[in-house]
Amino acid sequence: MTSHAVPSAPRFEHFAVDDLTLGLGTGAPRISWTVTGAAGFAQRGYELEVTTVSATTVYAVEGTAQVLVQWPAAPLRSRERASVRVRVSDGTQWSEWGAPAIAEVGLLEPTDWSAAFISPVGIAGLDEPAPIVEGAIDIPGEIVRARLYATAHGIFTASINGMRVDDTVLSPGWTAYDERLRYRTFDVTALVHSGTNTVQALLGNGWYRGYLSYLGERALYGDRLAFCAQLEVDTADGARHVLGTDGSWTAHESAVTEDDLYNGQSTDLRRDAALFARVPVELVPTGTRALVAPDGAPMRPTGTHAAVRIWASPTGRTLVDFGQNAVGWVRLAVRGLADGTTVAVRHAEVIEDGELGTRPLRSARATDSYVLDGRDEAVLEPDLTLHGFRYAEVTGIDDLQAADIEQVVIGTDLERTGWFECSDPMINRLHENVVWSTRGNFVDLPTDCPQRNERLGWTGDIQVFGPTALFLYDVSGLLTSWLADLAAEQYPSGGVPHVVPNTNRSDNDDPEAAAWGDAATIVPWTLYQRMGDQGILERQLRSMKAWVDRVAELAGPDLLWTSGFQFGDWLDPTSPPDRPQDAKAAAEVVATAHFARSAAIVAQAAAVVGDDAAARQYADLAARVRAAFAASYVSPAGRIVSEAQTCYALAIEWDLLPTTAQRAEAGRRLAELVRRSGFRIATGFVGTPLICDALTHAGYADLAGSLLFQTECPSWLYPVSMGATTVWERWDSMLPDGTVNPGEMTSFNHYALGAVADWLHRTVAGLEPTAPGYRRIRIAPIPLEQLDWASARHLSPYGEIAVRWERIGDQVKVDTWLPAGVVADVLLPGTAPVTAVGEGEHSWTVTMPRAAKDLTVATIRDLMDHRATWTAVVDAMQVAGLVPHGELQAIELLRVYMDEPALAITSVINNHIDGKRGRFPREHPVHAQVEALLRATSATDAMAS
Repeated sequence: MTSHAVPSAPRFEHFAVDDLTLGLGTGAPRISWTVTGAAGFAQRGYELEVTTVSATTVYAVEGTAQVLVQWPAAPLRSRERASVRVRVSDGTQWSEWGAPAIAEVGLLEPTDWSAAFISPVGIAGLDEPAPIVEGAIDIPGEIVRARLYATAHGIFTASINGMRVDDTVLSPGWTAYDERLRYRTFDVTALVHSGTNTVQALLGNGWYRGYLSYLGERALYGDRLAFCAQLEVDTADGARHVLGTDGSWTAHESAVTEDDLYNGQSTDLRRDAALFARVPVELVPTGTRALVAPDGAPMRPTGTHAAVRIWASPTGRTLVDFGQNAVGWVRLAVRGLADGTTVAVRHAEVIEDGELGTRPLRSARATDSYVLDGRDEAVLEPDLTLHGFRYAEVTGIDDLQAADIEQVVIGTDLERTGWFECSDPMINRLHENVVWSTRGNFVDLPTDCPQRNERLGWTGDIQVFGPTALFLYDVSGLLTSWLADLAAEQYPSGGVPHVVPNTNRSDNDDPEAAAWGDAATIVPWTLYQRMGDQGILERQLRSMKAWVDRVAELAGPDLLWTSGFQFGDWLDPTSPPDRPQDAKAAAEVVATAHFARSAAIVAQAAAVVGDDAAARQYADLAARVRAAFAASYVSPAGRIVSEAQTCYALAIEWDLLPTTAQRAEAGRRLAELVRRSGFRIATGFVGTPLICDALTHAGYADLAGSLLFQTECPSWLYPVSMGATTVWERWDSMLPDGTVNPGEMTSFNHYALGAVADWLHRTVAGLEPTAPGYRRIRIAPIPLEQLDWASARHLSPYGEIAVRWERIGDQVKVDTWLPAGVVADVLLPGTAPVTAVGEGEHSWTVTMPRAAKDLTVATIRDLMDHRATWTAVVDAMQVAGLVPHGELQAIELLRVYMDEPALAITSVINNHIDGKRGRFPREHPVHAQVEALLRATSATDAMAS
């Protein structure tokens, strides 16, 4: 009998499901699949059918595994392909076979390459036009299959017989070139024909030879562009014809006169590449030892935006708004312009003083220019550069029309896997901003920003943002590659570069920095938790241990990391614009907390991979670091050194407080600090991802909601209120008057502070993974008072999971969908926990009236927590002149009177101003208005409940 379960086509490693996965870097790719179509189905076994050119074999396996299962057959050899399909059993019935998918292996060994790296002779210097290298091959007979394997020192755009090999851009991307240089595999069967075939590649500077880093450095990896390619064509007679780059190739100049990722691209369309003299090439003594296959998707155009507005600036310049801050370039159609006309496009993220706001770009020119050749029509766009922008300034066209210009979005071709929505439009816009900052900063690797002269793989940024990124998009392949670079470039001491790939080419190591270096442990652990990839822990464990061992050496016998440079709670809003590391949180507290966290992660990782001795060693180390932290930085009552929100959040979330009483006091104190900040953000890169979780776990989820919904600066919604379409680097990258923050670092597209989205997914919507790969989840949404409904969906390795809750009167209805292979534990207020809920649709309804509060008998602290009424009270007192400077003045005046009656608030402030003490007999004239607000709110709450 056949089960109605339907397994998907298999997925290989971390590549998206496709009919053909090309150029795999292993002969034994791990296999994953999802199962749909049968309510309540639970897999108990599976069969994998593997078909190669020589045989078809079926491998039967008992068990529930369906994510990254081991390759069952003998490893494939270089160039070999296999068709794989899956069927599954629940122990009694087998499904039909799922759709097949083909895995094709790339070139696994250096000896598979007959090609060599070639470089033009006499042209293509640092400040000379971009070259084109060219080779040809005669192919007799009928074409069966053709593959192009290619890479470069620099970036390349390849074509065969005048046709681009595909739509990907900026290949081979950026890796730790000295140790790992990617090659790409292209299926070019449709481009090759019998007879003479010509292969060309336009070479650009890219990351290899262009400007790189904020220090103004150039050609960090070398000053010569080079290309290495191997075209292999199989014909019907069984022959294989190979064209490899060698001394027979030639080179010539192109129409691209200048190209740089930061500065832009200049193209002279009058320069006909076919008319340039051919020059020889020479072999570059590099070899193919470092060549590796990709682990994830390439970069390509992923969308477009039309112009939403075109206007003239105060100085008469033509400006264009595309409505979305994104990464890519401008595509421009021109007509009827004279030969020699120059058209230029400058890019920026903001408008300042009515003009294009280029100061945040620092030295990056971000300008593409074109000298026209007089043809009737032309479409202009670059292909050797990249810009982060919402706005463009166009010169050379007198009457620019919206139909003639668009923004082309460029990025890694990531599969979208996560969504969140709720009843509040501003929160939805915040989440959309996080999505766009993810798209814009995952361009081949996780970068800090996409617009200025930086765009580097800062370790601290991805360390805090990893969970959010892995929910929103499948970045597993991208992060797998990036972690290989981190391990390859880790210093012999165990220290971790601040940026990966490492742009520090000096003989001096970067100083070790907590939170940044901890990417070595936290990112692979996050990848394991979210994708179920045990293999990443096996591969990275040596790197993870080396980092913790180095920190232990720096900390010394007392296990407190108190010396050396630290980024600290970077960009805490209290830090000055020119010293973003000067945060309120003590650097040594932050550093030692990370030491404990990373040691614990290494212990867990070692246990997962079966290294029991290492698990015991690092678990013991973590326990001793936690004890040292508590003894040195935590008072017996639970107060933490430096009294910073970030320090309390770290201690609560990372189990650094030994006693129940200390944990309770730390939570209470954190809540008090959040109130005293006026529910404005008081954390930087380190504390921001943890603050809402810490409040929630301490029992103050309502305060986390108030923090989330704050719109005054600094807050998550302040940029939204200012029209932001991406997450900013600073809480006040743009000041309330519309001017740009004076700090040198002022990006308007920086994902780190958007890490709060992970809390939205897990806690507000209630979709929280509790076992690797979402094998088990917890459904425990917290319906914030400000929301009527919220929902989250995620394409997990096992399939789509969805959770949605909605208020209906005094009840909350929770709906969920679970795929086969996933079980859920459901924890809802007022009901017993429901455990191990399986595949299918499920609903629960619980009574959960909105919280009611009688503010006439409440304390001032309670009043502050009732945000709507508190805001109305402060407004009334400000209008009356009692607190002319508004909320923060009121909070400062009330900080020692939080337990006084809310009805006495005006008397408290009035007497405090007068310098009086006692029981506050004196009332301010606005008291009657405030009392009416409190009584009205209490009556409304009572009716609602």
